[in-house]
Amino acid sequence: MSTLRLLLSCTAALILCNCQPVTTEKTNPLSSTETAMIELVAPETNDSCHFVVGFDAWEPYQYIDVGDKVTGLDIELVSAVLKSIECDFSFKSGTWMALMGELKKGEVDILLGASKTPAREEFALFSNAYRTEEYSLYIRREDLTTADYSSIDAFIEKGKLIGVVEDYYYGPEVSMLRDGAATSSSFVSAIMGEVNIARLLDKDIDGFLEDSFVGASFLRRKALSEYIVAQGTKIKTGDTHIIFSKKSVDETKVELFNQALHSIKTSDQYQEIVSRYSQ
Repeated sequence: MSTLRLLLSCTAALILCNCQPVTTEKTNPLSSTETAMIELVAPETNDSCHFVVGFDAWEPYQYIDVGDKVTGLDIELVSAVLKSIECDFSFKSGTWMALMGELKKGEVDILLGASKTPAREEFALFSNAYRTEEYSLYIRREDLTTADYSSIDAFIEKGKLIGVVEDYYYGPEVSMLRDGAATSSSFVSAIMGEVNIARLLDKDIDGFLEDSFVGASFLRRKALSEYIVAQGTKIKTGDTHIIFSKKSVDETKVELFNQALHSIKTSDQYQEIVSRYSQ
């Protein structure tokens, strides 16, 4: 498991350098289950409307850039909406599992890039859709056998293991397979996508599912395109939403958010944000 140890060590080092509050001394790096306040974005305090926005580093949608700046397509969009309704906000970084638990308790108000599911509707309110999502299956370039499989079902029938991220939603087809008594063992869960990449390179799994844009971006930045490729199987998971904690956010504020979101989506500002991350 040398690749996994190396990758996690690098991830911890990056967090140590980049994830401290901007105006304070450096803090200890995050563990896999911890979250930390990153940055107060709005210049003034508005006690009547303040949101803690949780994000799971997922470039190009949500990530920390040079100078400890929290940025990305989703970050820019939600920031524009919240500023337009004159709400303050701060960011909190962590794993998806940890942040989802905090959203349930009302310790985090907003999470980005979520699919709507009945289970989540029990504890969360959903914005209107703001983009669509598609996942691709990635394999080792050298693995010519799995390159010919035509579907996720074919992978499973051949006894292959597929890496997924715990509590990510991959659409109804994959959800049924993950929950099925005869097929659930074909999926190996991880706390973050980088773990799946390490496991694939170490041949602990035979493929992994990742957002098509995110996967391509990661392979390009990490120079892994010689070792990992998109297999060709794609899964459309549908609309993507911003979710709000029922514990800390009322429906009136969600409706106000939706009105502002609609205005921005029909403006040039939305296309400008999308264009910056589609290159």
